Amino acid sequence: MHQICGGDFADKMHLLMDFTSRPGEVADPWYTGDFDATWQDVIEGCQGLLDDLLNSPWAALAQGLF
Repeated sequence: MHQICGGDFADKMHLLMDFTSRPGEVADPWYTGDFDATWQDVIEGCQGLLDDLLNSPWAALAQGLF
């Protein structure tokens, strides 16, 4: 994505694992053969992303709209 977009000058692109305590890439089951590790990475990343969204300044604004 960085290459396609010409960089991330506004810090808007993140890897899913950036929202966890161990940034990096989601384990690729094609190479690892470990689908459970991939699933755990996805769950942990999604939970971290949700936490980040709920704690953002926009969360309070969004709550007022619904």
